[in-house]
Formats: sequence, structure tokens, C-alpha cells
Amino acid sequence: MRRFAFIIHPLRFDDFARKYGFTRYLPPKLVEWAFKQVGPVMAGHVTGVRSPAGEELEGWLIGLPLTPEIILSSPYDWVLRKLTAAGELAERLGAEIVGLGAFTKIAGDRGISLAKNLHIPVTTGNSYTTATAVEGTLAAAREMGISVKDAATTVIGATGSIGRAASFELAEQVKQLTLVARTPEKLEALRQDLLTRHPHLDVKVTTDIPGAVRPADIVIAVSSATGAIVDPDDLKPGAVITDVARPRNLSRVVTERRPDVLVLDGGVIQVPGESADMGFDFGFPPKMVEACMAETMILALEGRLENFTIGPSIATEKVREIHRLGSKHGFKLAGFRRFERAIDNRELDRIRQAAAERLRITG
Repeated sequence: MRRFAFIIHPLRFDDFARKYGFTRYLPPKLVEWAFKQVGPVMAGHVTGVRSPAGEELEGWLIGLPLTPEIILSSPYDWVLRKLTAAGELAERLGAEIVGLGAFTKIAGDRGISLAKNLHIPVTTGNSYTTATAVEGTLAAAREMGISVKDAATTVIGATGSIGRAASFELAEQVKQLTLVARTPEKLEALRQDLLTRHPHLDVKVTTDIPGAVRPADIVIAVSSATGAIVDPDDLKPGAVITDVARPRNLSRVVTERRPDVLVLDGGVIQVPGESADMGFDFGFPPKMVEACMAETMILALEGRLENFTIGPSIATEKVREIHRLGSKHGFKLAGFRRFERAIDNRELDRIRQAAAERLRITG
């Protein structure tokens, strides 16, 4: 039996009320202050995961009651102490490796300092997140009748760890790539790195999200912004947009106002094992988790007890390796989903028809 742990935290203030109902009657600032004083807790027990290769797995979800705003606005030394306490709880429970969820992997140096403080390895899960986000996006584009090779493709948050890695993965399959981020200097450096490996790639860089999105057939959004940043009116009819970011870069308004666009959740993974129980309500159907948690599980099953994905950059080789290991152990994309709901063939047909109609009307 292999063992892992995964650190989670509330993505929105409302998440406190899902767990502690009384908090909805209190001032938000008071609730956030109170939970800053609270240490990590065991939030769930994962059981019944079984690889086709024969290994079994159990795990623990370690909860830190900190919103993204608290994590990003607090001194990193304080956040690191909180994360270390969570990792030490994972060690006491018997975990052999610990993964970082949501904004715990963005804070500070993305797991490097935490790994030095613990006796078990750490991973952010960003390699498998990258692999499955690109895999799912390109599969969806083909379903929408988009020629991937010729598609205008945009990555929002391109200079972040996942955005950068996704850009290199996409560069293998597309001809046109537009990179969006806040810092022009970082964007230009990434552009030059891409052109070194792919000299015939048409690479543009910009800080203008609407301008990058409007002509795009394919969009991958992975910005670390804490709110929605894509305007529904900026999307091209028939476009595919995958929202990898948590909190989301897109709001539900996009699907309400643009039935002609295919919006996808990034990296929702089906876990192997007939009786697999994730021990926590992530808002998904049973046996489904985010790709970053799946990476931690895959590494535990494989016995790869190492700091696999930490720091600000992701090696292309690791993206491909974890994808291969995921397949070996029976992990796979959970079809196409948006806002935790499956998209079936009938809905795909409706989106394609709405896109064709909008293009007919707009010319």
C-alpha cells in the first residue's frame, strides 16, 4: 500500500460556509482573521484507489483554512510555516509524498523551501496539469472541427510555470501562438526561448487579453489572477477555451452568453479503482480529481518519491513522463467537462450549430 497527502484550501470566502455554516452570518474579515489562527486539519481520507499495475493507494487531504487573498497577501515566511505544519501532519499520518493544491503551489518559491523543511518529497502537480490540459484542449478542438495545426492559439498567463510549459507543448503541434502575461520582458524572453527550439513558429506576445483572445481558435487560460479576466464578447465563434486556473479565469457568464463557444475545465481526471473514494466533495462526480492531485497519486503509485515538479519552471521531459505514468496506472481525462458538469455529444452538436449560426449572421 502506497500513501500520499494533498494540501487543499478554500478558493472563495463562500467555501468557509460550506464547511462551517455559521460563518455566513459573520463579517468576512472577522472569519478570515479567525481562520488565520487555525492550523491544518485532516479534511478527507482517500481510499480504494487501485492501479491496473497492481499497486493500491490511500491518502489524506490536509486542509488549510486560507483564501487565495490571504495566501498571496501574507508574508511568505508566515505562509511557509503554515505549509510546513500541513506537511508535518501529512508525515505523521504516514504519507510518502505530499502535493500542493491551488494557491499553495503559487506562493513563494513553488514548493522548494517547503521541500527543504519536510522529510517527504513535494510536488505541485503542474506537470500532469500541463499534460492533460493540452491533451484535452486539442482533442476538443478537433471535435469542434478546428485544424489544430493551423489554429490561432493563445495562452493567457504564459510566463507562469504551467503557461510556459503548455506553450512549449503547443509549439509542437500549432503554427501560430500568442502569449499573454503582465510583464513584457518575461514575454519576450519566453518568445525567444520558443523560437530557439521552434524557429518556424509564428509567436506573438502581448499584455492585451481581449486583443489576444478575439482572433483565437484555441485558448488556454492559466493566469494566477484571483477573478474572471476573459470577457464573453471577446471570444471567437466556435472557439475552444480551457480554464486551467483556480480560481477560474472565466465565469459562468461565458457559457450563458456564448452558447457558440466550447468552454472546458482543465485537467479533471478519473482515478482508477472500482471502489475509489476521494473522501471529500470537490464538486466532481465520484472518482474524479484535479490533475495536480492526480500527479501526486501517480508518483506515489509508481514509487517515485522525489520532488518531481517544484520551482518556477517545468521540464518538458517531466510533462511527458508523468503523462506516460498516468496512463500506466489507469488515470485518464474525465471526458469534456465545464463547471464540474459533463459535456455530451448532443451538447457538442448544439455548440457547433450555434457557432455556425453566429458566423452566418456576423458574416
